[in-house]
Amino acid sequence: MQWNLRMAAAERGIWKSTELRRRLADAGLEISAGKMSALWTGTPTTIRLEDLDVICAVLDCEPSTLLVREPAKVAARRSAKTADGADQPAGGQPSASTVQPRLGRNRTRPPA
Repeated sequence: MQWNLRMAAAERGIWKSTELRRRLADAGLEISAGKMSALWTGTPTTIRLEDLDVICAVLDCEPSTLLVREPAKVAARRSAKTADGADQPAGGQPSASTVQPRLGRNRTRPPA
């Protein structure tokens, strides 16, 4: 995923993070200067859905404007994983493994 906050803000005439921070505060979302800087300059590893909702309301946009999918990166990861043979058994076909529950101490099997 690509975080597109600066582009979305620029399209709405917001060129500085302090301006966006002020508008977010007016909408009820208080963000520290450090967190605002991280949102403005990089891609956040996590973001609360409530915060994303306020950001979208202030910028008058949809979450898909801020979070842009990158299918090429996903395909590259998939091909790199298959190239090293991690997912394929000796026959060359991908394994269709089923998930088996691990029974720990004091756990019972679920009812059938």
